[in-house]
Amino acid sequence: MNAVFKFLLLGVCLYAGLSALIYFRQSSMIYYPNMPGRDLSATPQHIGLAFEDIEFTTEDKIRLHGWFVPSEDARGTLLFFHGNAGNISHRLDSIAIFNRMGLDVFIIDYRGYGQSQGRVTETGTYRDAEAAWFYLTETRGIDANRVIVFGRSLGSSIAAWLASKHRPAALILESSFSSVPSMAQRLYPFLPVKLLATFSYDTRRYVSTIACPLLVVHSQDDEIIPYAEGRLVFDAAPLDKQFLDIRGGHNDGFIVTGRAYTEGLSSFIGNRLDRS
Repeated sequence: MNAVFKFLLLGVCLYAGLSALIYFRQSSMIYYPNMPGRDLSATPQHIGLAFEDIEFTTEDKIRLHGWFVPSEDARGTLLFFHGNAGNISHRLDSIAIFNRMGLDVFIIDYRGYGQSQGRVTETGTYRDAEAAWFYLTETRGIDANRVIVFGRSLGSSIAAWLASKHRPAALILESSFSSVPSMAQRLYPFLPVKLLATFSYDTRRYVSTIACPLLVVHSQDDEIIPYAEGRLVFDAAPLDKQFLDIRGGHNDGFIVTGRAYTEGLSSFIGNRLDRS
């Protein structure tokens, strides 16, 4: 009996220790600004595109950095929120795709990423998104009806939050998750993650209140964010919505899918911009 008690006590201690680790290290498990690094490894000039270095300031006085990449005779502007690792210099493939679609691209680094100041937090990323929207619509004077908000992975939740506060021409969510607690429950089904979670990123709730058309893009091969998470986001949205199935992994699905991806996005974007 003494051995059984010790074994149970050890199990309880391990369970409590793992729970404590998850609770206190959530930020480092969600954000990866230093992987592969904060230095900009390239610029749009490396792929033959002109661009403007943009600095702008958030409501809480954090200086952010981004690029504005113009397209000749642009039909609209795409506001790009990237995933949880790296920085804007690691998204040149996507910038090139949207440029070929005839879209100006404004891509930013969240606080604590790339050349942006500050330390990243959930509330901070929302403030960063708000500042980027203000820069486009107020500083540059771009009509909100000509702005497509795009988010990939973590950026999907940030994009969805922004679209729930404003009314862009459309919202595109690629490789999205429904919420942090939902993802955590899939990763740690044996832990009380809903009690432990200090992050929300409640994409499903945000899309339920949007007033713009929505395109959800997801791959059944996604090895990081399950396809079912993308379906949950789609199901929560109002009726003006489309779902685009792609193939390939979480980080390369848009490349692997190729023409079907670009044609799907271009058709959705064109239809929405033509309406406005």
